[in-house]
Amino acid sequence: MGILERIIKGDTAINSFKQQLKNVLGFAPGKVVLYKTALTHRSVKDGADENNERLEYLGDAILSAIIADFLFKKYPYKEEGFLTEMRSKMVNRNQLNEIAIKMGLKKISNYNKFDSSLKMSQIFGNTLEAIVGAIYLDKGFEKTRQWVMERVIQPYLFLDDLENLEINHKNKLYGWANKNGKNLEFETLDERIEGGRRLFTVGAVVDGELLSQGKAYNKKDASQIAAQLALDKLGINKIDVNEEHS
Repeated sequence: MGILERIIKGDTAINSFKQQLKNVLGFAPGKVVLYKTALTHRSVKDGADENNERLEYLGDAILSAIIADFLFKKYPYKEEGFLTEMRSKMVNRNQLNEIAIKMGLKKISNYNKFDSSLKMSQIFGNTLEAIVGAIYLDKGFEKTRQWVMERVIQPYLFLDDLENLEINHKNKLYGWANKNGKNLEFETLDERIEGGRRLFTVGAVVDGELLSQGKAYNKKDASQIAAQLALDKLGINKIDVNEEHS
């Protein structure tokens, strides 16, 4: 194949990829290489600059900030515990994976399709986070915020349903403790009047060591926050991700 033919073939492939991205994302990408990296799983590219793990890290933070901002404005009278719980429900691994597949990211992702475990895993939620990171680097924060609102929150995240959805972090932490022979207790560390209301600080204590603490205007919410922070600290909420990357 001559140089000209290779150039034409390369341009055709790039244009085809751009069109696929536009169909899925709803806009024409600028820096195509960012999106190619965002859609590439470690199972096919091992280099840190070639797969989507770095972009996933960035996108996770950007997505979390956008959703935190959205919830803060959506619920002006709700306390921290409610907002924290709602954000957890919106960005949990299963939720993001389902959204990514419905959006069409699975069809254009580059991963080892011969690895049957990957087909059933939640790598596509990670890919969605990486795409958010790519959009942020390509288009800036405001465009990313608009895209998340229009393409993620509005079509897929129904707040009334999520408000009624129970995610019990305490049960998950107790399950981890039982499995690993650990003694888990939730202790009230502080109780004070703040703004005319009683504010509780509850700690998650594992084998006598304070692992995390949560604050809320009732003990139930405070202990759930403490449990969620403990899960994050232990890396338990990321276990699915690690298994996917193994």
